[in-house]
Amino acid sequence: MNELKWAVLGTGVIANEMAQALHNMGRTLYGVCNRTYDKAVSFAEKYHVEKVYTSYNEMYEDSSVDVIYITTPHNTHYEFIRQSLLHGKHVLAEKSITLNSSELNKLKALADEKGLVLAEAMTIWHMPLYKKLWQIVESGQIGRPQMITMNFGSFKDYDMTNRFFNISLAGGAMLDIGVYALSIVRSFMCESPDQILSQMKPAPTGCDEQASILLMNPSGQMATVALSMHSKQPKRAMISCEKAYIEIMEYPRADHAVIVDAETGKQTIIEAGRTSNALQYELEDMETAILTGNTAIMKLRESSDVMDIMTKLRSDWGLFYPEEIHS
Repeated sequence: MNELKWAVLGTGVIANEMAQALHNMGRTLYGVCNRTYDKAVSFAEKYHVEKVYTSYNEMYEDSSVDVIYITTPHNTHYEFIRQSLLHGKHVLAEKSITLNSSELNKLKALADEKGLVLAEAMTIWHMPLYKKLWQIVESGQIGRPQMITMNFGSFKDYDMTNRFFNISLAGGAMLDIGVYALSIVRSFMCESPDQILSQMKPAPTGCDEQASILLMNPSGQMATVALSMHSKQPKRAMISCEKAYIEIMEYPRADHAVIVDAETGKQTIIEAGRTSNALQYELEDMETAILTGNTAIMKLRESSDVMDIMTKLRSDWGLFYPEEIHS
């Protein structure tokens, strides 16, 4: 396999994890671009990055770059992804990949037109644990998933200038943490939900602070999701199947789960991968998709289903962001 050259857009926490993940793979990040040039220089020195770009266009136009990882806040993603694709770059973008379905559909069409891989950096699609759990479920040994119960709650201070509560920065629980919960739901359902009900409590800025969501798909599989940005909850997933239930704690980067037999109560611990390697699994799958053409492993179709759910929910709530594109 050829070695792909990566550039990263942004120098925050995820960008640092990404550079370290490449290092763990025996590789070095090729390029870095950031709104603040000095931060990009410091980042490059820390990770021995070859190229520091003085502008976004310089990065887009560098013919040596194969794939760009976009780690900036999600309200910036659409234009960064669009320009990357227009310049012939494969794109891996942090969650949520866009602000709504219209934006994602436009970018998917552009990626198809250019013959490029576009994907969301959703850890759940790539953690070895989930790949193992999906195999167990698909084998039929614990029966069909019937009910999925999801919790995710963080306590964020009421700092309304912070992106978590700033509607101008696409703040709120849905796109920040809800995308994880809904990705789990979609991954264990045989088809996407078509019945969706919800309640939402807004923050003082108008973005979604708290929500409870009920979902059901045409096959009768159901889910409940509870999200909060100003009250702590465990990151807990429970997938109730006909013969057992699966419990997963700290599910965004989980490396173990417990399967509890419905009749005997016997617990079986399932372990796979390592939480600390979450970004590495994403990068490895992205490279496989690019080099082999097996794009299904990036699960963009499932990311699109999740985006459709989130777009409908926000529409039901009358919650729209100033920057989002609808048509």
